[in-house]
Amino acid sequence: MKKRFLSLWGFLLCILPFSAISQPTPLPVPFQIDELQERTFRYFWELADTLTWQIPDRYPTLTFSSIAATGFGLSAYLVGAERGYITRAQAAERVFKTLEVLKNLPQGPEATGVSGYKGFFYHFLDLRHARRFKDVELSTIDTAWLLAGILSCMSYFDRDDPTEKAIREMADFLYRRVEWDWIANEDGLISMGWYPEKGFHPRKWEGMNEGMFIYFLALGSPTHPVAPSAWGKWCETYEWAEFHGQEMINFGPLFGHQYTHMYVDFRGIQDTYTRAKGIDYFENARRATLANRAYCIDNPNNFKGYSESIWGLTACDGPGWAEKKFNGKKMVFHGYSARGAATVDFQDDGTIAPTAAGGSVPFAPEVCLPALQAMWNQYPQLIGKYGPFDAFNLSFSEEGWFDKDWLGIDQGPIVIQLENYRTGFLTNLMKKNPYIVEGLRKAGFSGGWLDHSVPSPNELFEKGMYLDKEEQSLSYRLLQPKELMQGEKYPLVIFLHGSGERGSDNEAQLKNGVLAFAETVNREQYPCFVLAPQCPDTTFWTTIDPGREAVLKKNLPCPPGYYLNW
Repeated sequence: MKKRFLSLWGFLLCILPFSAISQPTPLPVPFQIDELQERTFRYFWELADTLTWQIPDRYPTLTFSSIAATGFGLSAYLVGAERGYITRAQAAERVFKTLEVLKNLPQGPEATGVSGYKGFFYHFLDLRHARRFKDVELSTIDTAWLLAGILSCMSYFDRDDPTEKAIREMADFLYRRVEWDWIANEDGLISMGWYPEKGFHPRKWEGMNEGMFIYFLALGSPTHPVAPSAWGKWCETYEWAEFHGQEMINFGPLFGHQYTHMYVDFRGIQDTYTRAKGIDYFENARRATLANRAYCIDNPNNFKGYSESIWGLTACDGPGWAEKKFNGKKMVFHGYSARGAATVDFQDDGTIAPTAAGGSVPFAPEVCLPALQAMWNQYPQLIGKYGPFDAFNLSFSEEGWFDKDWLGIDQGPIVIQLENYRTGFLTNLMKKNPYIVEGLRKAGFSGGWLDHSVPSPNELFEKGMYLDKEEQSLSYRLLQPKELMQGEKYPLVIFLHGSGERGSDNEAQLKNGVLAFAETVNREQYPCFVLAPQCPDTTFWTTIDPGREAVLKKNLPCPPGYYLNW
């Protein structure tokens, strides 16, 4: 028996990060923001697998890792460095290791033995090798949250240091290889996923929900962007209606209003839809938070515990599927489910999730912070080493049900949104990310900080017009080196487009490929002048008869300039 016990202990040491075993559980303390934020940060710092550096979907129940949780973890490391929980060097080392693994995980169309395909990753990866877990989908939304964390690290680690430079290069590689255009339809709407066994998921990401961040990533991609019509199609499915005193774009679970706001500051910037409504998406999220709370206070099902300070419906764990009599009527309770209150996506079985209030703190701190404090102080069985457990339900039984697991995707919004409330750290950081800025602009956002942010690659190409002696004109765009050094010589790159970009608008010639020269990483590593002229409608770059077949069959050398029309 002793030998068997030692073998089991050895097995546990193999599958659990050592820090998760060795760290004692903190003693109970009254609610403090610092204490809550550090404990939720520790979930990611201490539980990351020490071989693959992926974050477990839940703990202490070990099932698989979650790529979305890994993305939130990458951002949490930055919060930890800013808060002094760890050093910047420690954060950089952890991020470097994580990105290195992600870059080298196998990608391919096979059903097993791979971690992703076309730059996307599978929703869950197994704990031992970080390969596809069972038959889960190639997930567009979970890949988006992984990329959110990756791009936050790309913008944060900006120093001239070998590790930080490698982080930027790997982050850029991981983002640019994602083929958004492969998984989108002709309007640019993106499928929820793909299965090697049965192809694309039939449903597309349409609003309002957490999927809005996908479109900023997909529109801003310099390598595989989706059609510009994507954002308009997304907005077409909004439901604007009043719910519990708030007029808003409705979506039930609060996480759908929180996740994108973890990385984008919507205050003062608007798209066509919100401009017409006279609000911005930050205001919409505030209204959704207040409506969620107002519904819980109204408490039409008379669930136990609901009050002005105990509220919050979102996707979370639950007590498990069961039909029980409650207050004289049959009530169905659920396990993990997307609970919420709105005119759409409505579900309420008496289960409250601390992340509902925790992830909404920036929108309505006057009601969210008291809710977190009340849950922490009134229910000590809800609080553990990594902060509040995922959920609780006081109506499920006489003693109530309290979860025993933390979930990575619910811990992330707490640590990140508390920091956004306190300092605006993550949202301000992402204002420097050219991909996110470009995605917002292509979606039609303007105003506020966006009008004064990093110029888009398109704006870096100066407009000009060349006139010859016969007064024939040729419009062009010119990109100069980022920093011109006197006496230094720079290469000149002439970028000639295909026939589809001919015209006189001085814009179309930048549509395909050339904008990559304007990206920060390329401008820093490969300084040069880039000239992109626009060929007029009625002319060609060359007057040579494009008889390519004749040239190839006779094995003749290409005539001068022939390659320009290839």
